[in-house]
Amino acid sequence: MALTGVFKKISNRQGLHRYLLATLAGWLLPLSFAPYNYWFITPFAICLLLIAMKGGRSAVELSGHFKANFTLGWFFGLGLFGNGVSWVYVSIHDYGFTGVPLALLLTTLFAMGLALLPALQIGVFQRFFSKTSPVWSFPALWVLFEWLRSWLLTGFPWLYLGNGLVDSPLAAWLPVGGVYLASFLLVMTGSLLFQLTQQKLKTRTLTAWVVLVFAGGHLLNNIQWTVPSTRGAIEVALVQGNIDQNEKWLPQYRQKFLELYYNLTLDVQSSGLVVWPETAVPVLYRYSHGYFDQVMADLPSDTALITGIPQQAHPDSNEPIQYHNSIMVKGAGEGLYQKQKLVPFGEYVPLESWLRGAINFFNLPMSNFAPGISDQPLLSAKGMQIAPFICYEVVYPEFVRQQAQQSDLLITISNDSWFGHSVGPLQHLQMAQVRAAENGRYMLRSTNNGVTAIIDPHGRIVASAPQFEQAIVRGEVHGMVGQTLFAQFGSQPLLIFCALILLIQLVQSRRQPQLHLFH
Repeated sequence: MALTGVFKKISNRQGLHRYLLATLAGWLLPLSFAPYNYWFITPFAICLLLIAMKGGRSAVELSGHFKANFTLGWFFGLGLFGNGVSWVYVSIHDYGFTGVPLALLLTTLFAMGLALLPALQIGVFQRFFSKTSPVWSFPALWVLFEWLRSWLLTGFPWLYLGNGLVDSPLAAWLPVGGVYLASFLLVMTGSLLFQLTQQKLKTRTLTAWVVLVFAGGHLLNNIQWTVPSTRGAIEVALVQGNIDQNEKWLPQYRQKFLELYYNLTLDVQSSGLVVWPETAVPVLYRYSHGYFDQVMADLPSDTALITGIPQQAHPDSNEPIQYHNSIMVKGAGEGLYQKQKLVPFGEYVPLESWLRGAINFFNLPMSNFAPGISDQPLLSAKGMQIAPFICYEVVYPEFVRQQAQQSDLLITISNDSWFGHSVGPLQHLQMAQVRAAENGRYMLRSTNNGVTAIIDPHGRIVASAPQFEQAIVRGEVHGMVGQTLFAQFGSQPLLIFCALILLIQLVQSRRQPQLHLFH
């Protein structure tokens, strides 16, 4: 009966208006990310969401209808993830060999599931904070829910609003408080804009806030959080093989791909550090030594090669066969790192006993990886300590920060072939840029078919290769010393600040119920 009541509310004119507006607000937000980079659209989308949340109702009415508010938040999340992670369809259909109807269904279910968190967020806000000004409480709750999404059910830290600022005039806020602070600033701006539309804020107040944020970004640009080490620059070459994902693991193509990377690498002999992408070598680590002996014999003795390679876990035991997605150093360096943050369905299958074999998508090649242990040592090459990240790992702000603290340089290798010509690889690149800016380190990003790039300590791309081409990206990088504020303190100070804001707002709303937003 309660669910029937919710749908009745949706079907009436006022309810339909609210839900459509919330869905539109969610759909607009991914336009702030790569490849569109309309970062300035975020405050307007947040303002639209708040207008939809109000919907002509009083705070008392809103706080008493959790199910309706939850549903409105779900429609917002459906717009956000339906647009922002639509690239999942490419993985399921093109590379999971799943028919169009089923691929559409699975992609829709994925977006619908992710939308449950925004639904809970809006429901909680309307239930407990609708009697407060959204200027502080709404961005505080937003940040806490972004953080929640970074670890709940192994985490899906995608579409954080702050990612859009890395290529904006406000990028200098990232080394101060990371992506969460950037999200806070954008949501607060949207909340102030909403207050202006409700005639509860003067134009000069919003103007002063915008000037303050931009002026702060300008001043922060003058702070050099990290500086190049005294060891000098090294020449690097990032190799992009552009191998067809459907052929990658087929035995008849193995020799062809091994020769491809060998020949491409011979063209970059002047580089001190060569980086190949994720699982560039379609051979298990235990069987690769002869091949790499040949590769390194034809390169200068002071060259370091870093490559992704699969490694069998427990090769000499009777345990079920599993693999590690690994990255190793050959030549002038050492180290072997095993990926810790695995991609659900791509590298392991949740509820495997139920889902494995159900449809082709759950039988993707090499989808039975095991995670590596925590606290693995950094890689070393050319006298540098290097923090390695494989594919999905680079999207986790705190994980990268912890790995990067003792490093001189960051490296991420990836194979974004799974996402084809969608926006997925470009969003992924943008998050790598954010991690570089947060930690004040160069980031080398080597991928199978793009986007391979060298990213400077401010998160700017200084060299890159076109997608879907064989290419080599060359450049110089420095090991960096020093730490940004975010690298030193992480997200914890902002998270505590947001929690205190909500606590204070909650106490005030109970003591002074006549002071509320939506009345």
